[in-house]
Amino acid sequence: MSDPLANPIADPLVELPDVSPTAGLVRIDGTPTGAVTVTLNRPQKKNAFHADLISAMAEAFETLRGAEGVRVVFLRGAGGMFSAGADLDWMGEVADWPESDNREDAYAMARMLKALWDLPHLTVALVEGGAFGGGAGVVAACDTAIATADARFSFSEVKLGLIPATVSPYVVAAIGPRAARGLFASGQVFDAGQALRLGLIGEVVADGAALDAAQARISAEIFACAPGAVADAKQLVADVQGHPIDEVMMRETARRIAAARVGPEGQEGVRAFLERRKPSWAT
Repeated sequence: MSDPLANPIADPLVELPDVSPTAGLVRIDGTPTGAVTVTLNRPQKKNAFHADLISAMAEAFETLRGAEGVRVVFLRGAGGMFSAGADLDWMGEVADWPESDNREDAYAMARMLKALWDLPHLTVALVEGGAFGGGAGVVAACDTAIATADARFSFSEVKLGLIPATVSPYVVAAIGPRAARGLFASGQVFDAGQALRLGLIGEVVADGAALDAAQARISAEIFACAPGAVADAKQLVADVQGHPIDEVMMRETARRIAAARVGPEGQEGVRAFLERRKPSWAT
């Protein structure tokens, strides 16, 4: 039997296969041109995280990482809410577990976030309603995010006597250490305007309809970009961040642009520009 996720953009509507407890918790919808939407699908729980949803998200990201033809990955929540954070019933269960079991459970969240971070495609969070706790961390782990004007955000773990540990590397990278310390320590709720100023999101739109329009716009824009160059550009940021601009760095960045110039995408892109035509990857 063929794997229904072997090519998630072959069909206009693609869903995760029905397997064990994660069935239906995450939906993957794809267009033939490679725009994929990953939807957290627990609307009755405001898309709150528990072990099965985290597992389903990790499965989705790992599948998309190896899929051919994907150009952009959008994340959103079903039912008008991105994510309320941790499922409190689940948190009540794990509170009774020993520390070793809690460590393994938390590591599953860390692995899921890293799988999202490592996707070679442009990743965009589309935030409606709110993104709290781990939900805000998922927003930070995406390359960029767009939120409706009424969306709210919070790293509220301290109000439960906890800390936003697994999301912290992505949040600090997105908004910087000082802002992260203030928000982590206060657990305050902040609006989309403040999220924009901090750099947690990149754009604010009026409402859900405008969010759909922004998704369509980004889908169209990304098709002008070479897929391999997108992945290499993301890796470039990871590799230069935090390193001194010294002789080693200068030579390495020169090596990379030289390799791109003589590579197939670089050759095709420059020739297409000079010949006033679309490159082969454009639609």
